[in-house]
Amino acid sequence: MTGRQQPERLGDELAPARLDRTAGQELLAVMQDRATYDATVPGLEALAPGFADWMITSLFGGTYQRGVLSLRERQIATLAALAALGSVEPQLVGHVRTALRLGLSREEVVEVFVHLAPYVGTPRALAALRSAATGTGTGNGTGEAS
Repeated sequence: MTGRQQPERLGDELAPARLDRTAGQELLAVMQDRATYDATVPGLEALAPGFADWMITSLFGGTYQRGVLSLRERQIATLAALAALGSVEPQLVGHVRTALRLGLSREEVVEVFVHLAPYVGTPRALAALRSAATGTGTGNGTGEAS
């Protein structure tokens, strides 16, 4: 020993986080359809190898595995967060489709975005409604058929 003291180890008091890659892959298969997966994951993997796996493991195999909120409630929160961010329409359209897969109705998805208008602003709410129209296959959000 050289006389140097070992640094204090921090974090021993923390509850361990659950990160389960297999559970993440299984949950992703429930939440996402093949077309959405194919439109996102292979390209992301080609661009940033390992990043898609990190997302699936940490998000779907970690955060989504926590109790308290149902998948439906988590999806409403995700729709709201993406709408508030703005400029993420491809992801928002995918999450609209996921919301439908998880049992939300078209009307519920639309109402999430209508409800957000006073909080996120009309332009972001309108952009989210256009994403809802695309994701639900009901037009482009302007009254015209897509």
